[in-house]
Amino acid sequence: MSQLSLLVVMVAALVTPLIVAKFHFNSVPNAVAEIIVGIIIGKTGFNLVHTTSDLTLLSSLGVIILMFLSGMEINFDLFTRTPAKAQSGKQIAPTTLAAGAFVGVVLTAAGLAFALRAAGLFSDIFLAIILFSTIALGIVIAALKEKELLSKPIGQTILLTAVLGEVVPLLALTIYASVNGGHAGRIWLIILIFVVAIILLRRFKVVYRVFANIDKSTTQLDIRLAFFLIFVLVTVAERVGAENILGAFLAGMVMKLLRPSELTRDKLTSIGYGFFIPIFFIMTGAKLDLRTLLADPQAAMLIPLFFGCFIIAKVVPFFVFRLRYKQSNAFAAAFLTSTTITLVLPTLQVARNLHAITEQQAGAFTLAAVLTAICSPIIFNHFYRPEPEDVHKTEVTFVGTNLLTIPVAQKLPSALYDIHMVTDSEKNYRTYNSQANDVRMVDGMDEETLAAAGVFDTEVLVLGHRDGEVNYHLAEAAVARKVPRIIARFERDLTNERVDALAQKGVEIFNSYNVNVSLMRGLIETPSTLRLLTDTEAGLYEVAVRNHRYTGIALQGLPNIAGITISRIYRAGKFVAPHGDTLIEPGDHLIFTGDKAAARELQRELGKIN
Repeated sequence: MSQLSLLVVMVAALVTPLIVAKFHFNSVPNAVAEIIVGIIIGKTGFNLVHTTSDLTLLSSLGVIILMFLSGMEINFDLFTRTPAKAQSGKQIAPTTLAAGAFVGVVLTAAGLAFALRAAGLFSDIFLAIILFSTIALGIVIAALKEKELLSKPIGQTILLTAVLGEVVPLLALTIYASVNGGHAGRIWLIILIFVVAIILLRRFKVVYRVFANIDKSTTQLDIRLAFFLIFVLVTVAERVGAENILGAFLAGMVMKLLRPSELTRDKLTSIGYGFFIPIFFIMTGAKLDLRTLLADPQAAMLIPLFFGCFIIAKVVPFFVFRLRYKQSNAFAAAFLTSTTITLVLPTLQVARNLHAITEQQAGAFTLAAVLTAICSPIIFNHFYRPEPEDVHKTEVTFVGTNLLTIPVAQKLPSALYDIHMVTDSEKNYRTYNSQANDVRMVDGMDEETLAAAGVFDTEVLVLGHRDGEVNYHLAEAAVARKVPRIIARFERDLTNERVDALAQKGVEIFNSYNVNVSLMRGLIETPSTLRLLTDTEAGLYEVAVRNHRYTGIALQGLPNIAGITISRIYRAGKFVAPHGDTLIEPGDHLIFTGDKAAARELQRELGKIN
């Protein structure tokens, strides 16, 4: 019977996505579809699956890996992103909007919890607050990826709200379990988990880079390290009386801070969602006994009641998001945050182990959460409308306006780049302020002045000042402020040692003399080079593949590839000679030539953060 139940679950895990694709249930998250299939084959339906020790173990591993991958989804860069402008013109950072929205969620959840207790429907106030405050981070990310909003202000705001809706309830659940499990005196030991996480992070930053250099297909050291982190932190969490899912979540955060490659992330996702996590979701549905639940009028009444509470708890985010975004999008975003399933299931599992909730109440919460996971993404997709800012342009800031930087700024296509320029020369300002869209005069070229002008809040910083010392110090400041790309100009006015030190920190060095020499040599050796670089109809282009829709497919499957010739792929620090059947990997840099319109379209499509 044990092997038969496992076989039925594995068949269900295989067939479920095929059914979803066949009948075009694309708006239903896979997790929800798997729970529904579990209900059909479990106690409520055909009773083909019974809880066994093997399925219990695999299901437990599934929830642990689910929380690990949820921890890896947290984008720490969001906390340092440039603030988004509100309709009133004031600067409102996504972090501020998200924090305000989540505080409103917690307060509303508390009000609902007290109301349920006063009505005699659910007595555990703290548990109700945790449940109503949770947000399904994984489903939110999937919805944002589908709309290609992860890099947009509204996407960042929703994502940060979802992160808070997973992290804060998880910490609260740990405290709740410690208090109700008789381990209140050991709550302070929870700090030990964070200490261990920090130690692992500090120790393995260097080790991880070494692993990356010696890794090969027969060792898969990156995956071994991931599972090492999981089991170390899960073990520590259990030993100090905390919940194992907290340890798994912290392990995911540590792994994220190690900055694993996209390939490593894909492999971990494949292991989790390919095997362990579907078993957890299917078994969650299989354990539900809806016949008994619906036969009890009071228990059946709890399903729509809890569903309404999940929705009402996320009303405040609408008013907060309305401060920044138009009404329809604020409504769509607020409804998306009402999605809750990922953390609800582990929370209910903990509550059942503590005997803090009845099976009928747990079943009602589960079904209500399933309904939010079905309805919320559908409503979000229906009401969301792209805003003007959703057409992302790469922000480039030039320091210095002169005969070198102005022509470059003029040649960059305005459809792809948002150009800003600053200068401290009044003469140059008067000369060039009408030759570019945004040229500003600043009082000086020191770090504080430029920071106040927002110069470091950019995606590409071009230090084109004539004074190499100015460029050097600003490059150092930009590195410290973690500007994504820094291009610095040095015309033989700095020592090679200082320039090399900047290059080792990731600064891209530009020197007019070296460029001219290289170009002249290229003209002699390959006469068509100049035409290739200056042709208005064709040129040399490069794009970093960030759109996951195109990873794992062959080059010949790219859109509009007929007018494009891909000459090289820059992958993991090495150049790869491409062929039509070469598979694209996340983070690949494609270097190609072709028709200008087709090339720009390919850049836009592959460069989308999705």
